[in-house]
Amino acid sequence: MRGVLPALCATQITGWGVLHYAFPVLLPHITADTGWSPAAATGAFSAGLLVSAAVGVPIGRVIDRRGPRAVMTAGSVLGTVAVLLLALAPNLRVFAAAWLLAGVAMAATFYQPAFAALTRWWGPARVRALTVLTLAGGLASTVFAPLTAVLAERYDWRAAYLVLAVILALVTIPAHALALRAPWPPADRPRGPSPTSPGSVLRSRPFLLLTAAFTLKGLIVSAVVIALVPLLVERGASATVAAWALGLSGVGQVLGRVLYAPLARRLRVGPRTVLLLGLGAVGTLALGAFPGPVPLLVVLAVVVGVIRGNLTLLQATATADRWGTAHYGRQSAVLAAPVTVAAALAPVAAIALAGTVGGYATLHLVLAAVAGVAALLALGGTPRPTVRG
Repeated sequence: MRGVLPALCATQITGWGVLHYAFPVLLPHITADTGWSPAAATGAFSAGLLVSAAVGVPIGRVIDRRGPRAVMTAGSVLGTVAVLLLALAPNLRVFAAAWLLAGVAMAATFYQPAFAALTRWWGPARVRALTVLTLAGGLASTVFAPLTAVLAERYDWRAAYLVLAVILALVTIPAHALALRAPWPPADRPRGPSPTSPGSVLRSRPFLLLTAAFTLKGLIVSAVVIALVPLLVERGASATVAAWALGLSGVGQVLGRVLYAPLARRLRVGPRTVLLLGLGAVGTLALGAFPGPVPLLVVLAVVVGVIRGNLTLLQATATADRWGTAHYGRQSAVLAAPVTVAAALAPVAAIALAGTVGGYATLHLVLAAVAGVAALLALGGTPRPTVRG
């Protein structure tokens, strides 16, 4: 099992880099070459994200029973085929179909199945393994955004996707097929006040409230990321400074993931969830409320990034810390599905809402209020008595 974590780190960097972060870099090249509208091309990408949310639940159920090797290997093959179709797409219809296939590949290879693998294999030490994995995953844009840009400038977007498909195949298919061969261990006993079926957990009040809270969290996080640069420009920052602030916010996210394990050791899961969601509300409120100076807003962007990094691991450990690992794949996929949908829809909604409420500062005030509701919902999102993982 020694090679599992390094392999998953490599495949998360590569998978996220090729299937997710390459697209916004290539989008201007795609629309300029094909004449497709940015909205249509982006809509195809968003449709893939929605498919990812829909198929994540049955994929999680399979992983619970059989382990991640077959699912993640097949997902790597499907992802390679999808990227090849993107490169060769003769029209928008084929391009959109390729993104639907890519959505299935994302569900089979991205964080959720990797989280399920590490949660079962690492047991009580899962927070450390998940932290390492998400730290590596945070490098995906750092590695693949500039690589994609170089490929597109030197060749064209189709050639860039062909090269990326080869990289995806060479890294992820053998890594998933060869490194994930460890025996799938038996699950621990379900947590909670009494033994329950997975279906009853999914219908329980704590699970529904927790899912609602994380769905609002997904909406807020995605909206704040997309609105940060326009907010800073609105406050008087140059586009370059605003872009640097967004990058530094990403650095803050990595720092937040490092800080999560000490926090998890010191604070039970229920109060930890409410605290982090509440801090997210306060940080978003500060971004909207303070008019400047710009350096202060940059610092606030980094702080919000730190909170965002904690929230990634908070969601990764949410179901295992409350209900154990027996049905982690299914439960975490059900939890993640509406979060993914909210994150996919948030960018368009945020831009539209900013125009309605009179600017990005006011938008952040609205988002802060929604984040506060998420924290309140989380108060009822933990079954009692709580047993820590």
